Amino acid sequence: MVGLATVLGSGAMTNTIAEITGADVIFVTGSNTTENHPIIGYRIREAVRKGAKLIVADPRVIPLAKIATLHLQFKPGTDVALFNGLVHVIIKEGLEDKDYVKKRTQGFEYLSSMVEKYTPEYVALITGVSAEDIVRAARLFAVGKSGSIIYCMGVTQHTCGTENVVALTNLSLLTGNLGIPHAGMNPLRGQNNVQGACDMGCLPNVFPGYQPVYGDRDTGTYWRRLKLEKDKSLQPAEEVDPSKLITDSIEFERPVYKGMSVSDEIRAKFSKAWKVELSDLPGRTIAEMFHHNPSRRNRVMYIVGENPVLSNPDTDHVRRCLEEMDFVVVQDIFLTETAQLADVVLPAASFAEKDGTFTNTERRVQRVRQAIKPKGESKADWEIIQELARRCGLDWHYSSPQEIWDEIRILTPHYFLGMSYERLETGGLQWPCPAVEHPGTAILHKDKFARGIGQFSTVEYRRLAADVVDKEYPFILTTGRKLYQYHTRTMTAKTDGLNRLLEEELMAINPQDAERLGLNAHDIAKITSRRGSIVSKIEITDQVLPGVVCMSFHFAETAVNVLSDPAVCNMSVVSGLKVAAVRIEKACEVQK
Repeated sequence: MVGLATVLGSGAMTNTIAEITGADVIFVTGSNTTENHPIIGYRIREAVRKGAKLIVADPRVIPLAKIATLHLQFKPGTDVALFNGLVHVIIKEGLEDKDYVKKRTQGFEYLSSMVEKYTPEYVALITGVSAEDIVRAARLFAVGKSGSIIYCMGVTQHTCGTENVVALTNLSLLTGNLGIPHAGMNPLRGQNNVQGACDMGCLPNVFPGYQPVYGDRDTGTYWRRLKLEKDKSLQPAEEVDPSKLITDSIEFERPVYKGMSVSDEIRAKFSKAWKVELSDLPGRTIAEMFHHNPSRRNRVMYIVGENPVLSNPDTDHVRRCLEEMDFVVVQDIFLTETAQLADVVLPAASFAEKDGTFTNTERRVQRVRQAIKPKGESKADWEIIQELARRCGLDWHYSSPQEIWDEIRILTPHYFLGMSYERLETGGLQWPCPAVEHPGTAILHKDKFARGIGQFSTVEYRRLAADVVDKEYPFILTTGRKLYQYHTRTMTAKTDGLNRLLEEELMAINPQDAERLGLNAHDIAKITSRRGSIVSKIEITDQVLPGVVCMSFHFAETAVNVLSDPAVCNMSVVSGLKVAAVRIEKACEVQK
């Protein structure tokens, strides 16, 4: 999200899911789409059946790789080098959309100079992808009339995750594939309503609608300045008045308070609505809440709908932090591994037990309607939060989710003003929808970018220093998800049918590595990183490269995030979950 916001002004999916089937060429990277987002995976398959060229860039042989025109099987953590290599070929061969670059972007000369050294041969040495395939992929993407880039956490969950995204965005800008149908930059969210949670201000530095808590610029400026202070790999972006951060030239009126900065105005607006004086200090990221320095971590935590004991990196450390905290509250629908450590558990209602709205990965706001009454003492999240607020002395008296939604529309008019419950009854609408007569926005950045002009970024490839492979830890562990289980199995573990389809975790290892280590299909392996060890049954498969092993984080019995690296991207502060250095040993043999 931070990467796209930095160079385009908005961090959301730019096009619609339905448009994928009409794309001329599709570039999928960091996304095992058919297993993580099966409906979108079906759209990709449909596009291929209609003649679309499919390029898959992934360290594993995912199902989409088997129907791809080209599979770029690169080493984990070398994304930036690969993307820069594609850009190098396009510029060298004059395949860029010259008119688009001239009219809608800035910084092309910096980009062109920076990628000169990223020849196909140089990139092949870094990534393991052949120079011929790099050239072929660049040509395939550049000559397509509409190119859709689809990515997910395989790109973002790195210590260089933001750099990965801006390097990938260079490819889309260079070929003129933003603001047109069947194209765009299309990040897929990892869980239901992640987009909606971000839209509602569940980020440490913004209020709902990405309105900044502090500062007078767009939401990416804080992180951009932080990055520029640490190194000069990103060119400074044009400073933009946040009141203009609206796509498709849509503008809205904002109140002007004499002597106030824009962020002052925003805080005043929310303070008045919520009847409390709001601070201008940004909040804390989840990595900061579990900081390794005890003096810097949280002493009290309120966890809603999250299971960090399994989903966070270095989970043994997370567990210790929670056990040492003064007070922990968990609000969830099941007694998760995290809830079992809580001092108080607040039983929440499931999606079927409440009214409201969800916002999906394509920015579509959709109504959710109560189908059954909440079980036992469980309540809808908004009711629990309001009751807590009132007991803390706040004068909150919402009577329904619709009343809360109407407040959201007023406080965030540039995205939601036109989305009344009445309009949402007949189907979802995509933001921005700033007026009742507005149809919603299917394609972002049609006439101009949310930040005004598209920003090319000079992002150099750098070795991931946080968790290096060496003689003691010679393998790269990367993590993913599987079709028949979901996240930490909070819900899917309760479903017998899904458990029969996938009942345990198997660590995928290449046949060459298995033979060298003396492992066979009936062995249990011990996997050790710099943070801890776990054991797992194995799957010997050529779907992973030699030197790489892969696991999902679904199962508590093989809690892979015990091994994961807690180091974060210094811009988005997202943990580098996708690369950890490990060693593999035979633990024992399973009885056949």
